[in-house]
Amino acid sequence: MVKKFFLMVLSNFLIAIAVAVFIVPHGIILGGATGIAILITHYFNFKLSTIILTVNALLFLAGLFYFGRKFALATIANTVLYPLMMSLLEMFLPAGFITNNVLLSAIFGGVLLGSGAGLILRLGGSSGGTDILALILSDKFHLNVSIFLYIIDGVILSSQLIFSNAEQILLGIFTLALITLTINKIMLLGKSQIQLFIISDKIEIIKQKILQESDSGITMFLIERAYTERQDKGILCVIPRRKLFAVSEIISSTDAEAFWTISEVNEVRGLRFTFHNLTSNNLQTTPKIFARKYAVNAPQHGATIGIQE
Repeated sequence: MVKKFFLMVLSNFLIAIAVAVFIVPHGIILGGATGIAILITHYFNFKLSTIILTVNALLFLAGLFYFGRKFALATIANTVLYPLMMSLLEMFLPAGFITNNVLLSAIFGGVLLGSGAGLILRLGGSSGGTDILALILSDKFHLNVSIFLYIIDGVILSSQLIFSNAEQILLGIFTLALITLTINKIMLLGKSQIQLFIISDKIEIIKQKILQESDSGITMFLIERAYTERQDKGILCVIPRRKLFAVSEIISSTDAEAFWTISEVNEVRGLRFTFHNLTSNNLQTTPKIFARKYAVNAPQHGATIGIQE
């Protein structure tokens, strides 16, 4: 719980730095509640953090009224933390104190904001703001929430075109693209591995060599070859990058005509990859014995079996 709260604070701090230090000082257009605040502060002399808090609070109350207390508890932290961080940065950090280069600001602003937003989503939270309005409209009109997110952000961004020059508009589009890319990367962030799928006439020999020579776990699959309708076996193997060459050599030297594919997986969880799920008895088992023990029976455990780091 403490770790989750710390990460939530960190994520909102990253978003606040992105907006207060890199995006707003250079007039780069932005969507969401921040975009509404940028629009209002252009015409009225208010602090950006005050307007963000007001907008977030109003949308939070709308969400509380429409979805109930459970929804409100999931969004209240981010509703308050983000404008609070903004307020602190406005007090202690002068605008443009890191760089006056507009392109650098767009890059760092997009990456930091995307990192913060991605971390919030990874924690299972909601950033609140205009997301709440999109959720309400989606529930009301029974359309995908992303449609309303695009419409709302489109209106907010368009309203800023009046007082923004061409460079600020282009940089805003560039920043939004960076935000989206970074969110996707953060959401898929994990310990990436290589996944091999192997079909061969010498599958049993390859299986034994992989288990013995590379100390890698495998899972056996029953397959049927479509052309010959012959029943056969296939190997699914998840390994770290550093073992790819060794396993490739095993396959090629054993059967030059073997069919096999190499894929990258973003994250692997479950038996032998997340030790906190194992009992103390399992932890006492040596890696090679462990690999043999679970090599064929892995599907019963509902996890993809691979090597132990």
